[in-house]
Amino acid sequence: MLHAGLIGLPSTGKTTLFRLLTRPRDNMPSTRSGRSDSTVAIALVPDTRLDRLVELFPQTKRVPATVVFADVVGHSGARSVLDTAPFREADVLLHVVRAFRAADIPHSSGTVDPARDARAMEDELILADLAVSERRLERLERDRKKGVATNFAAEAKVLDRCRHALQDGTPIRGLSLDPGEAKLLRGFQFLSAKPLLLVLNFDEADVRTTDRTFDLSQLTELTAEPATRAVPVCAKIELEIANLDPGDARLFLEDLGLREAGLDRIIRAAYDLLGYICFFTVGQDECRAWSIPDGTVAQVAAGTIHTDIERGFIRAEVVDYNLLIGRGSLGACREHGEVRLEGKDYVVQDGDVINFRFAT
Repeated sequence: MLHAGLIGLPSTGKTTLFRLLTRPRDNMPSTRSGRSDSTVAIALVPDTRLDRLVELFPQTKRVPATVVFADVVGHSGARSVLDTAPFREADVLLHVVRAFRAADIPHSSGTVDPARDARAMEDELILADLAVSERRLERLERDRKKGVATNFAAEAKVLDRCRHALQDGTPIRGLSLDPGEAKLLRGFQFLSAKPLLLVLNFDEADVRTTDRTFDLSQLTELTAEPATRAVPVCAKIELEIANLDPGDARLFLEDLGLREAGLDRIIRAAYDLLGYICFFTVGQDECRAWSIPDGTVAQVAAGTIHTDIERGFIRAEVVDYNLLIGRGSLGACREHGEVRLEGKDYVVQDGDVINFRFAT
């Protein structure tokens, strides 16, 4: 399950976007939980492939993949949200950047300047991480002077490298870290190490010219940095569209020249940024989509369903989604030799339909 944290300056439309992302879909209400200062909600990932699979298995329940969105309630300013746990636990940060004008909604800095605001938030992430790295390095140095036996030389080395980069204004996601270094840093949950998706909240008048408006926002340089991308939305109009019945919503989107809804664009951009894919399971009870990082092997993918399946993994029965749709049934795929038996090291592909065999 993908976890995303929404960050943003005041008056950016972050709350409106959160409502858009987490509104109930497919008669499944979003689930909210958390402390008084944060709201966590589960959004369903749209996927037309799952719809087609349900058509093949009409008696089954449709269970989409999910994304957990975390938002902070009642805070103003960038620095005040950065120590909130849901943000440090997120897989990706969604920075809502104001690109709409609206004279009746004053900007906290006086003027609308997406590039300035994006850089300001990036600086806050960097400063927060710099404080964490310095505290840890100070602790390691005190232990060394006291003669405390530690095996943290490798950790101190990579932390010192991060500290110098942060002091130079470089986010940790901009460093080339080998797998061992990345593993050493994982427990710190550095904010500037997380992939960053800039969600540009445009005016309704700019919806038809988002490419041109994006160029004018002067964010091209920032989005060219590692693990950083941008997606344009007009949260206000997208929320209005989302509350229409599907037919009217489709016509409204077409009239605006949009191929897909804002939620779809944001989730797809987050998946692309993180390198996530989906595989499917089908059966008598449900057709379900599962999100995993690209490159995940079959045994680990089985663990996203249940740890017992990963532990007792024997084989994976795999058929390509397109082959299954083309044949119309699993039985037909088996007759044509298109259902493969794969071992634990098989790399799961996007769209694989898998049945895991496991020992209990």
